[in-house]
Amino acid sequence: MNFLRSKAATFRPSTRLFAVPVLLAAVFVAFSSSVRADDSDMASRHYQQYCASCHGGNRLGASGPALLPENLARLRKEEALEVIRDGRVATQMPAFDATLKADEIAALGALIYTPVVPAPKWSEADIRASRIQHVDPATLAAKPVFDADPMNLFVVVEGGDHHVSVLDGDKLEPIHRFASRLALHGGPKFTKDGRFVFFGSRDGWVTKYDLWNLKVVAEVRAGINTRNVAVSPDGRHVAVANYLPHTLVLLDGDLNLLKSIDVTDREGKRSSRVSAVYEATPRNAFVAALKDVPEVWEISYDPTAEEIPIGYVHDYKLREGAFVRGYLNPRRTELTQVLDDFFFTQDYSTVLGASREGVGQVVNLDVRRKIADLPLDGMPHLGSGITWEWQGRRVMASTNLKAAEVTVIDLEDWSVIKRIRTRGAGFFLRSHENSRYAFVDSMMSRDAKNILQVIDKQTLEIVRELKAPPGQTLAHVEFTRDGRYALASLWEMDGALIVYDAQTLEEVKRIPMKKPVGKYNVWNKTMREEGTSH
Repeated sequence: MNFLRSKAATFRPSTRLFAVPVLLAAVFVAFSSSVRADDSDMASRHYQQYCASCHGGNRLGASGPALLPENLARLRKEEALEVIRDGRVATQMPAFDATLKADEIAALGALIYTPVVPAPKWSEADIRASRIQHVDPATLAAKPVFDADPMNLFVVVEGGDHHVSVLDGDKLEPIHRFASRLALHGGPKFTKDGRFVFFGSRDGWVTKYDLWNLKVVAEVRAGINTRNVAVSPDGRHVAVANYLPHTLVLLDGDLNLLKSIDVTDREGKRSSRVSAVYEATPRNAFVAALKDVPEVWEISYDPTAEEIPIGYVHDYKLREGAFVRGYLNPRRTELTQVLDDFFFTQDYSTVLGASREGVGQVVNLDVRRKIADLPLDGMPHLGSGITWEWQGRRVMASTNLKAAEVTVIDLEDWSVIKRIRTRGAGFFLRSHENSRYAFVDSMMSRDAKNILQVIDKQTLEIVRELKAPPGQTLAHVEFTRDGRYALASLWEMDGALIVYDAQTLEEVKRIPMKKPVGKYNVWNKTMREEGTSH
């Protein structure tokens, strides 16, 4: 039974999935060439015959993922063709090499990378209808069903077979594993007490998971193509950033829809994707950056939030103007450049952001304007930034998706203290307040993606390199609660978490995993430890 069609169905998400291998040159050539009208008709027939039952007749997804260009952006076209041809081991995705000819597979591949016209919509009614209650919350125990420290658990996203493992951070051993939605993205978000964790998938599914009971509680599909989710510390509000449709969706803690906001500029003339949304606890608000409109939004989840003026206000004291409720409505900060990703200062009053073109800005959320420029090059990944104390000053450091450097910035005057040269462009930077070291990968580099470099946070020098075999990917470090151990991902199908002593930098053990994409420690995330992204 398709569990999307029955609330009583067993949790078994998105098993007909696409994988990542390499295709024969002949098929790639056929796929890359122009597809004739009759090929397109043929592909449409084949899609309805072989694919629609799992991926939806409109390609928006069902038990399998949505097959739209936006959702397949990170899957190379030749890789998608091989999955159609050869299927995927240990899933319900069958091989079609004996059913379809090479040119038919090429045409089918071309179809799924063709935009749906008109652009698909996902309404509030669709969101409400998609919600699944997997267990009755009243049946869940009010304390952990295991002996491990619930605040020193790791949630490990395994992209190889789309599962999540729960790891005991003291024993460094898995205690549970469960199937997840396809392509979880944006990092899981935890409630303050560490009990509940919320996942967002590329396909727009939001999953609420009870870490104490090790059970999926509820799910809802908040969009078609989603960037990430954010959660208030008390777990009562959830925000979902969407690329498709252009919406910011707000849910309650049980994943019931509160409202869906169409994302446009102030005049309502220009629509925008949402780059990312994060939670700012001291402000009782979510903060979102817009991909196509130069604005930052702050959405308060405090029911007593001050009203927001809209349009021209003649006199604030006399309330001569138009106002909307401050609760769950956007308060806009208008800029001259868009922000694609951003980082908060420790007090959450200020956002450090950058566009994909490397234009860096410092935006104060209290005065709602840009207060400084950031001298950044390439494509800084500020969302992975960390902070620490250096020579009596608080600094922030960020990786760069194009430049082979870690940029260290003074958080008082926004100047660049140092550009630390690395092996290659990197994605993740991690540390811990109890560790002298910060770990940076070079996973965007073809030749150095197997190397982690260790930075001394006081000398700002690279002091060690940790290596996997050439061609493999070693990335994404996360520390245990006390900072004693650093866990890195060997990002391979038959991969592992590699545990290092955070002081000696020696390997301690390996925990086998299926392409462990990322791992997230409950304490570090809920306490907003300075060495991890928030």
